[in-house]
Amino acid sequence: MSSDPLGVQPVTAWTAGSPPSDDVPLPTASVQQPDTTPDRLRRQIEFVMEVDRLKDVVRQSLLLAAPRKENDAEHSWHLALMTLVLAEYADEPIDVGRVLALVVLHDLVEIYAGDTFIYNAAATADQELREQQAAERLFALLPIDQGSRFRSLWDEFEARHTPEARFAKAMDRLQPLLLNYGNRGGTWSTPGVTEDDVLSRKSVIEDASADLWRYAQSLIRAGAANGWLARSDPGSP
Repeated sequence: MSSDPLGVQPVTAWTAGSPPSDDVPLPTASVQQPDTTPDRLRRQIEFVMEVDRLKDVVRQSLLLAAPRKENDAEHSWHLALMTLVLAEYADEPIDVGRVLALVVLHDLVEIYAGDTFIYNAAATADQELREQQAAERLFALLPIDQGSRFRSLWDEFEARHTPEARFAKAMDRLQPLLLNYGNRGGTWSTPGVTEDDVLSRKSVIEDASADLWRYAQSLIRAGAANGWLARSDPGSP
């Protein structure tokens, strides 16, 4: 699958950046469920099968363990594990189970909206619209009560009004930072990306954890000092 290194990853069934139309077939359309399957279970299984697409949404970050980019499913798993490991650094009491739900659900919309590179202003201009439209379609596959609950959790992550959402967002911003640092630059080498850009984009970590934000800043500054990330002021020490 080809990709724009600065923008939105294409999705096979429609043009990236455009909302999917209702006539795009689901992967489950070719899978015949038994006639005796209750409607609620049928819809839940169709949703579970549909989100298998997440494994095919390629992100910009390179893996540490292999010479390839990670996919969205791998990213979401990593955030869930990081939540379990790093929850003790949250500045506010958090419900870890709720954070896990948020990080597992947060990128499902990219099945339809595509992955948007954080440092591309042009690609992020319509990101919110694309993802809102994708959320409407995706969560509607579920039974109404479950779809509404999942959509509410997705909205919670986006709004960051709760301690759990703030911590989930912190994990989402810290994880690619760890991959870039471990890869001695990674997406930091994209033309035009500077130390100040990275500090600005990662600053939401501070909303959830002062300790993790101090750590993140130390990695960013070390990356710049090592020449893996351009300094905003080339003349600065």
